[in-house]
Amino acid sequence: MTALQRLLLVFLLAVPGGGAFSLQAAHASGLVVVPKGNRSVTQPAIPEASATRTRAFKTTYDEKYEKIVALLKREKKLVAHIKQAAAAYDIDPIHIVGALVGEHTYNVTAVGSVQTYYVKALSYSGLDFAFRYKGVPVQTFVQRPEFASCAEIKDSASLWSCRDRVWVEHFRGKTVDGVTYDAMTFQQAFFQPFFAGQTFGLGQISPLTALEVTDLVNKVSGYDRLTPDHPQAIYRDVMDPDRSIVYIAAIVRDAIDAYKEQGFDISGNPGITATLYNVGQPRHRAAALASGKGGKLPVENYYGWLVNDKLDELRSLLDSGS
Repeated sequence: MTALQRLLLVFLLAVPGGGAFSLQAAHASGLVVVPKGNRSVTQPAIPEASATRTRAFKTTYDEKYEKIVALLKREKKLVAHIKQAAAAYDIDPIHIVGALVGEHTYNVTAVGSVQTYYVKALSYSGLDFAFRYKGVPVQTFVQRPEFASCAEIKDSASLWSCRDRVWVEHFRGKTVDGVTYDAMTFQQAFFQPFFAGQTFGLGQISPLTALEVTDLVNKVSGYDRLTPDHPQAIYRDVMDPDRSIVYIAAIVRDAIDAYKEQGFDISGNPGITATLYNVGQPRHRAAALASGKGGKLPVENYYGWLVNDKLDELRSLLDSGS
């Protein structure tokens, strides 16, 4: 351990309880190991959009939580598949469980059976659609000179992360060459061909996120690489429950790797990986954290806080799979 590392560790241990740094951080192989558990004593605020959606369906967060837990208890093959995917991507399966529980507690309500997701996947297989914004396909848009810095990037995660960043810096909420661009995310602008707020399937995965991890999924699981030229293939992969679990594992693995590149080991904290599954952009967030803009340790949001708070119960669900 270097002198700087010792100093940082002493600082983290010395901060009084109740704050973001009240738990100890250890070091291994030069990484700051993010401790288990929640940094916040109480759950961070839940966005109003989630509350509105929950009220609209005349349900509660507790009821939605119980539904996804019940689904995982019933679907033993699903739990077995979660374990298999986690092993393939070298992650603890609790990260996949946490992502599923968070999504179905705060964003959507779990259906009665996994079979329902297969039916929904088929309903999109024959649709004719493209990823466009104001009539311009995303494949054409990213050829603009503003994206030149991304042109030489080879891996899909860094490539689409770069394009996302360029959109924010050069287009979002701005007028460029006489065209006014809405103050929306890259995902919202180009990857919602049917309606707003689109995420799909058991894992509620967005098309952009699927594109980001397609190289990893190809390498580990052998699935064909996804491209915006074939949007139906993207929807097939994120809506098919079997494939969706694989993508969840890849998304978690990618987030862990993004933070590792910036010196943080988040692999032992499912609340942090769940938070990143919820908010996305792990490379941008990890870089901001490392630069000091986001604090000394990553902090869970309302979604990840629930996962850590319910961790013992969620781990018990993994005993139900074969």
